[in-house]
Amino acid sequence: MRAAARIRELPPYLFAELDRKVAAKRAEGADVISLGVGDPDLPTPSHVVEALRRAAGDPATHRYPSYFGLPAFRDAIAVWYQQRFGVELHADHEVLPLIGSKEGLAHLSFAIIDAAGEALVPDPGYPVYAASTVLAGGRPVPMPLTAESGFLPNLQDLRPSLDARALWLNYPSNPTAAVADLEFFASAVAFAREHDLLLCHDAAYAEITFDGYVAPSVLQVPGAREVAIEFGSLSKTYNMTGWRVGYAVGNREAIAALSALKTNLDSGIFDAVQHAAVAALSGPQDHAEAMRAVYQKRRDVVVSAFRDLGVSLEPPLGSIYVWVPTPGGRSSAEYAGELLNEAAVVVAPGTGYGDRGEGYIRISLTVSDDRLEEAMERIGRRMR
Repeated sequence: MRAAARIRELPPYLFAELDRKVAAKRAEGADVISLGVGDPDLPTPSHVVEALRRAAGDPATHRYPSYFGLPAFRDAIAVWYQQRFGVELHADHEVLPLIGSKEGLAHLSFAIIDAAGEALVPDPGYPVYAASTVLAGGRPVPMPLTAESGFLPNLQDLRPSLDARALWLNYPSNPTAAVADLEFFASAVAFAREHDLLLCHDAAYAEITFDGYVAPSVLQVPGAREVAIEFGSLSKTYNMTGWRVGYAVGNREAIAALSALKTNLDSGIFDAVQHAAVAALSGPQDHAEAMRAVYQKRRDVVVSAFRDLGVSLEPPLGSIYVWVPTPGGRSSAEYAGELLNEAAVVVAPGTGYGDRGEGYIRISLTVSDDRLEEAMERIGRRMR
């Protein structure tokens, strides 16, 4: 058996590699604290779990689901967008449920990029944007993100080729935890329109923000739906990573193309999970403020610990990550290796997110308070 060239060209997936390293270290008997993967440790709200239990007990949910999602779920997404952002969506043509937002992010490339087509992808950025472009036969074109620019792309410096089809953005950002305002999104919409690009915005962390910052939707920009599609996830907002449920909203043609692809690749989302997703979006939202308070407290623990060690670090305003410069000129891989081998703490090396992630590590805030504090103590002992 020989794998296809597109598979041989892919680098090892960062988080699979982290899992392997954690397993190997634990097999040696080490008490490993993993700050590598952004998998919330907080529970799914109880009313959502109860909605799943009820729906799973109904034999009607045990058959094939609709390819296009339950009407009640599409409606709930549209209502949530109107209430949260003031954006009105047509539930039948501008909303598409997904088997987790990652699935939609990856499949969109196959729906919009032909062989030799290009996609502008953030560097550093979530690896799926570039990987899916390669798998679709296209070429990812890195957009440099630097601390000096607030980890926002300098759109005025970009010169997309005629083969460019997509512009990928992600704010609040994974991995940099950077945020964007509506003014930046307006400039991105104008840029996409000027260069005939589909603006693809991954908004998975839009509800996890701090210090008074409230994340906007790119669809709040007038005319954005002419050029933009936005992806949302229940994974982080409602602590439902294992449930695999999300959505895409926005440009009708992009939604239709992604939907057409999906009808040939999957058979939809388990109806019971969709009923639970309706309960999440339509039910009480009081858990969100408590969740943000937990992550903000953990963010402050990490920022304070590294500041005490002489690392210059500003508290991020969003996401569940802290993007930390490596001390002493170490490479990302070198420093991550030191922390694993000498402190039994796993962090994600910045180079796993692109070449311009060199010189950084990403720390996830998704472990309990006491384990996070212990991890910071171990790192402090290692660096002193």
